Amino acid sequence: MTSPSTGSREQLPAPAKIRLRHLQLAKQKGTPFSMLTSYDQFSARLFEQAGIEVLLVGDSVGSTVLGHDSTTATTHQDMLTFTGAVARSVTRPLVVADMAFGTYETGPTDALRHGVELIRAGAEAVKLEGGRTVAAQIRALVDAGIPVVGHLGFTPQSVNALSGHRVQGRDDDGAERLLADALAVQEAGASALVLELVPAALAARITEQLQIPTIGIGAGAQCDGQVLVWQDMAGLSGFQGKFVKVFADVGTQLREAAEQYRAEVAERTYPAAEHSFE
Repeated sequence: MTSPSTGSREQLPAPAKIRLRHLQLAKQKGTPFSMLTSYDQFSARLFEQAGIEVLLVGDSVGSTVLGHDSTTATTHQDMLTFTGAVARSVTRPLVVADMAFGTYETGPTDALRHGVELIRAGAEAVKLEGGRTVAAQIRALVDAGIPVVGHLGFTPQSVNALSGHRVQGRDDDGAERLLADALAVQEAGASALVLELVPAALAARITEQLQIPTIGIGAGAQCDGQVLVWQDMAGLSGFQGKFVKVFADVGTQLREAAEQYRAEVAERTYPAAEHSFE
């Protein structure tokens, strides 16, 4: 297998529909793939046109769209609504939906019920946080035919237990726990694993040892794929975390457009004759 950072990268075929097997093939070929969050038809269609392989309907919608200060406020109904909006808007990207806080921690039965509802809403895989403690939930979902993406490192739904947004696995004990959890998630049947706020060397080690693809966010360049919250990537949120690169200044452009609109309304230059009916 060619490492994502060294050697030649083979071009993967461009399938009409991205499936989990294409992410596995990307790992085998050493070809990194991209994931972005999406919560609505406009961003979903634009990202599809851009060639983004995976769209994550993240529980981050609670803080990026709904005004909450934590993903723990995002409800299952929120996830069903926004998952449906994205799934109805695209055909090619793989659509992954987060399981909301409280929908799977209590055990496999709750996890399966809520997972089924997300699949019915249009998700093609579900994502949940945790390692060995949620192995039974992952197995129940996979046994029912629901693909699962795991999530380790900093897990936003556990922000209170983790005492804030902190890098995980910096000491030897923490690193070994993360690796053990990653292997447990894989053993339980997960198809991929998100690594968030993990030292780059540890993420590379986990990626090397796992057979399933890893997807990094603040976890270095050696993961098999990368994910960002789209409002961070586009400069709309104003969040400037160390791991975030702003690829466009959409926030400034949108504000300037609104300022120009307001000015032209105030000056009665909009609507002009060409915008009016006789």
